[in-house]
Amino acid sequence: MKKIIITGGAGFIGSHVVRRFVKNYPDYHIINLDKLTYAGNLANLKDIENYPNYQFIKGDIVDQPYITNLFEVEQPDAIIHLAAESHVDRSISNPVEFVMTNVVGTVNLLNAARNLWKGNYNEKRFYHVSTDEVYGTLGDTDMFTEKTAYDPHSPYSASKAGSDHFVRAYHDTYGLDTVISNCSNNYGSFHFPEKLIPLAIHNIKQNKPVPVYGKGENIRDWLWVEDHARAIDVIFHKAAPGSTYNIGGHNEWKNIDLIKLLCSILDKKLGRAEGESAKLITYVTDRAGHDLRYAIDATKLKNELGWEPSITFEEGLEKTVDWYLENQDWLNDVTSGHYQEYYSEQYNNR
Repeated sequence: MKKIIITGGAGFIGSHVVRRFVKNYPDYHIINLDKLTYAGNLANLKDIENYPNYQFIKGDIVDQPYITNLFEVEQPDAIIHLAAESHVDRSISNPVEFVMTNVVGTVNLLNAARNLWKGNYNEKRFYHVSTDEVYGTLGDTDMFTEKTAYDPHSPYSASKAGSDHFVRAYHDTYGLDTVISNCSNNYGSFHFPEKLIPLAIHNIKQNKPVPVYGKGENIRDWLWVEDHARAIDVIFHKAAPGSTYNIGGHNEWKNIDLIKLLCSILDKKLGRAEGESAKLITYVTDRAGHDLRYAIDATKLKNELGWEPSITFEEGLEKTVDWYLENQDWLNDVTSGHYQEYYSEQYNNR
């Protein structure tokens, strides 16, 4: 069996990638390596936790001796690396944590893979999942392409840019088979409710204020997480060594327009009068270094590997709202912190 380590597999995007690979490739052995920080939740994967080709290992990619030993013991054929600190506000208050996880952790994985494979990269691959935030901000009309110069504006995006550079350097210096993808903002089920869409859904349902930075003029390109997982699948299997692909949803929305759409959807689903939920919108002081606009040009991925989004943003948002309304127990466990207590008891002594 091909053995693949997926880092950060208990997180939002990672859990969707793990689920897809476990279900679609029964001849692969999938190891989910996750530290189980606040953003890691094994409840995201309860539907596959007993699959014979799935294994969870609790571990920290920053721990270099541990990672080296893990690779020697497990002998993986490939790495799909999603583990990262990703919340911009947290990076502003604690940038060193982002450097350690996103840069040092990535280099630890690269070194472990290089030392294990010893130059024999046939049927081996290191896939690094990154973000469009490494490119900085855009004007009114242009879009990020794979050739856009890096221009990060937050400690988070700077740390991801650094990890991208190391991945490319290991390909150029050591011949490691690496690929990188840079994605736009994701949305969908199992999204940790500190991020915009799940936070808004939760607060609207609870009749709590919905915070919007500045005037809500910031524009983001939104990608349904299951389309992202499908893109990762395609890139992992088909991309040439050393290549980079942008993954975008072709869905640019101003934050304030997105929040108003969510309010309208939830008014209907919760039986409220139209416009009732919009009264909850509360404008707050803008984030430091807040990029105005992101927009991904995913033409290369479509033309070379045949991927494009499968649903519209409106369809995906309806599915997302329905999921959160139907999975209130999951949301309650996350917002209360109970999910961390339960899984810490299970895995701290392993």
